[in-house]
Amino acid sequence: MKRFLVLVFVIAACKDDGPAESYGFVATLGNDTVSVEQVTRSPHQLTTEAVDRFPLVRMRQTAIDLADDGKLTGMVMTVRTPSGRTPAERERTVVAEFTPDSVRISITDSAGVTRRNFRTGGALTVPHIEMLYSVIELEIASAMRLSAAAGKPRTDSIPFRQFYPDRDIGPRFVLHGGWVHPTAGDTVVLRHDWLSGSGDVTIDSAGRMLTYSGARSTYKVAVRRITTVPDIAAIGARFAAAEQKAGAAQLSVRDTARGTIGSANISIDYGRPLARGRNLLGNVITFDRVWRTGANAATQFTTTAPIAIEGLAVPAGTYTLWTVPHSAANVELIVNGQSGQWGTEYSSARDLGSVKLQTDSATVPVEKFTMSVVPSGAGRGALVLEWGTFRWVAGVAAR
Repeated sequence: MKRFLVLVFVIAACKDDGPAESYGFVATLGNDTVSVEQVTRSPHQLTTEAVDRFPLVRMRQTAIDLADDGKLTGMVMTVRTPSGRTPAERERTVVAEFTPDSVRISITDSAGVTRRNFRTGGALTVPHIEMLYSVIELEIASAMRLSAAAGKPRTDSIPFRQFYPDRDIGPRFVLHGGWVHPTAGDTVVLRHDWLSGSGDVTIDSAGRMLTYSGARSTYKVAVRRITTVPDIAAIGARFAAAEQKAGAAQLSVRDTARGTIGSANISIDYGRPLARGRNLLGNVITFDRVWRTGANAATQFTTTAPIAIEGLAVPAGTYTLWTVPHSAANVELIVNGQSGQWGTEYSSARDLGSVKLQTDSATVPVEKFTMSVVPSGAGRGALVLEWGTFRWVAGVAAR
């Protein structure tokens, strides 16, 4: 597979395709660098070498061929995941062939070759690859070019289709949809079926992507364009060595807090995101929006006996906990009767009720979001939520 990809890149380098531009992208999550990418772009081809750790370290080489109108005609990608559990997880090659109304995809790994064909209806079709921002730049530029060629207003929304080279392709695999929403200025809003929320992109007058912000989505990365790209292979080797020494990292580990208040055994299953030097309230946790109170799956709350949370009667059972900070001093806790759902699947119709939390500042900043069940005796206690510099408390009483 390595020899095959090297050949692809040699052919790419030999193509007479006009002037090429070299640049890169760096993505950060707070203080942590999560991906670095080196890009070479010419009128009919995009080649990239990239490394990311989101959360596993992956090293990726990609070559994409483009038609005159900006649509993709072919793609070859090799993905290496050093800490993969099996040979098939550690290395795979993805080849995609595009026709005017279809895409043919093959994934080759140690287990063999998996093939899928999809009808695209003539839409612009791109791979969706987490942490590969050259492809986002490409899909925006191609979408706007196609829209302009069709004589549409610049601010019209432009649809596209996407597939997932990093995801297993099985019988239920389908093409998803996305939309590019240019504004009157230098900003483009990106939405697609896999993204909860939207991404905000700034572009220059030539359509180059300068920045990408995931602040309004669940992938809260900040991406910037760079003109001088560091040694990708050296960065990948450093990331892989650190992963081998410390083990594969998780972006937001799952944990369980437990405690007993009166006769109620209480457990909270929740995700624990890291602060990573970020401003949390009003940034990572948006004011006046429902927050999942953690990360990934919704925060599950179970009590074996009836309790009251800040006076709200909660029967024995399993619920989900959601929070809405309106300001640093005004935070609402919602107890919802639905359980087992993902953290973006909040339905107010299932609310049991809401209460106001007591707010305070943590004595020492808390790096990893922490929830605690703290008994205080005589059938009373508290739920305590701490992250960064904030500390939220809800009084709990047995019923």
